[in-house]
Amino acid sequence: MSSPAPSGALRSGPVAAVTLWWGGRSGLQAAILALVLLGGFLLGSNTLANMERFGITPGFAFLGRPAGFEIGEALLDYRPQDSYALALLVGLLNTVKVAVTGCLIATVLGVLLGVARLSGNALLSGLVQGYVELVRSTPLLLQLFFWSATFQALPAPRQALNPLPGIFLCNRGIQLPAFADGRAGGWLLAAIALALALALAGTVLRRRFWLRDALSGVSVAAVACGLPAALLLASGVPLQVEVPELAGFNFSGGTTVSPEFSALLVGLVVNAAAMIAEIVRSGIQAVPAGQWEAARALGLPRRRIMRLVVLPQAMRVIVPLLTSSYLNLTKNSSLAVAIGFPDLVSVINTSANQTGQVLETMAIMMGAYLTVNLAVSAAMNLYNRRLAARGAR
Repeated sequence: MSSPAPSGALRSGPVAAVTLWWGGRSGLQAAILALVLLGGFLLGSNTLANMERFGITPGFAFLGRPAGFEIGEALLDYRPQDSYALALLVGLLNTVKVAVTGCLIATVLGVLLGVARLSGNALLSGLVQGYVELVRSTPLLLQLFFWSATFQALPAPRQALNPLPGIFLCNRGIQLPAFADGRAGGWLLAAIALALALALAGTVLRRRFWLRDALSGVSVAAVACGLPAALLLASGVPLQVEVPELAGFNFSGGTTVSPEFSALLVGLVVNAAAMIAEIVRSGIQAVPAGQWEAARALGLPRRRIMRLVVLPQAMRVIVPLLTSSYLNLTKNSSLAVAIGFPDLVSVINTSANQTGQVLETMAIMMGAYLTVNLAVSAAMNLYNRRLAARGAR
């Protein structure tokens, strides 16, 4: 019996020749590396020379200079006399606002559409399938142009549409009820965040065997709702709500959602919901048919089977794909510049055109989107790990 060939003998022909040629010529590899470094040095030197010729100082010192341009929508108090740093922060917050709001609404709508796609009603299932195919077969930019034109085609304030009490649709935006005191919204958000944190803490503590009897579901709910309510009352901020009313040629009171933000949000939600609907459909279909049959044998109705049996198991398939949808929605929000919404890309473009600091502003934009997407990915991965650990019990 012949002895086995050595591992090196398994390589033969052109592969072995290339391997020996490349591995035996370390000097050639060093020369290639040196050429790459030299090319990078020459490119950097040429860039710095051109910037100096045009009177542009490289670096991020421009962030402290006054921006000198308006931003139509801002979550912070911004004026043209403020710095470029504040202007970029305003653009970033606008992007985050669109991304967070879009992800929440798209998730709810996508889950409903995904469940409806599997409905036994042929008409409902067919309508959802047609909607999904239409959205997936057209470019997102075209969809944003369509929604932008739709909101611009709405009637003037005097002929505004009134689909619900206190809500008006016109070519100047969507008029919504709002708190009379602007501080009330911030206090309300703080109270909701505190309630969620207390509810989560109470749920975790109840799982500890020594606190299981001391903390009931009623007591956790009472604490989670009572303390935030007390905080809200102690703040002394009035919770009076103003309803928009027509006054002359425009509305007074309430708050206005601009047509640009409305078109961007609707376009992103409609597009992302179609993708999420397909993810939910595939996740539900991945659950074995025996789970349905076992639940039916227990006498559970279809809605309870879906809510208590199928969806919890389907989430293991849905959540990883849902993360990609959230990341895509966040990145697709950069198309806001096409319809005039002042997101981060729009502010970055204006800043680059005024200062000439193209490389620096592009680096800031890349870092901002990378940070936001990594934060979304980390949060979803954490939730996915907890979901997997819960299913392994």
